[in-house]
Amino acid sequence: MQGFFVDIQGTLIDDKNKKPLPGAVEFLEYLNEKEIPFILLTNNTKYPSHEFKSYLKSLGFKFKNYLDPLMVLDELIDGKIAPFGNENFLKIMQKYEIDYKKPKKIIVGLKIYSSDELANIIELILNESEYIGMHKTSLYHKNNKRYPGLGAVLEMLKFATGKEYDVVGKPSLRFFNKAREILGLDFDKISIISDDLYGDILPAKNLGMRGILVLSGKIKSENEVTKKPDEIYKNIGEFLKYLKMEK
Repeated sequence: MQGFFVDIQGTLIDDKNKKPLPGAVEFLEYLNEKEIPFILLTNNTKYPSHEFKSYLKSLGFKFKNYLDPLMVLDELIDGKIAPFGNENFLKIMQKYEIDYKKPKKIIVGLKIYSSDELANIIELILNESEYIGMHKTSLYHKNNKRYPGLGAVLEMLKFATGKEYDVVGKPSLRFFNKAREILGLDFDKISIISDDLYGDILPAKNLGMRGILVLSGKIKSENEVTKKPDEIYKNIGEFLKYLKMEK
């Protein structure tokens, strides 16, 4: 049996208005109708997990399986933390013990960081605090512009400090393994569909998954693709048409 890892932002919903992309609701309806196993995977850390799931269902998406980095983070927290990220993320992190002077771990979320904020993170890393990225996205969309994603920020911090980091969400093996276990399938029986070639699809392919890129989010044209996925579609609706023809 084949199954799917389905990305959300840029794949099921657009980055700007957070509304369903063409064919997205129908795609999940098709998977449900055909009893094809799937799980929604997102690097959302802006909203609590239950709130984001409820929002998706309010848009008409029907699903059972869902996973985001906030649902995995507890496994790595074993002391005081210093969280960095957007305002909503910092509110969610209040459930943990916060210490910006001598934290055991630094938790780095998505944000367009200022130089001073990066300097503060670097100082904590150099003072022997471990640092964890909530995910490793390649690009970040805001105000119709594309900024370096959290993955780019983490790599910059690694280059600046010489110290390795851990990752909670996509594309960490920890995250993909948890999703795979929920589906009960081996990686070679799973296809991932996403708009993030470098942060989702290529790492997934390295694990044996089939990678399907949609040009409805981070990447706008095949001309921007430097490393080929297995398949490329304009959006998830176009991929749905292919699935129906294949059947």
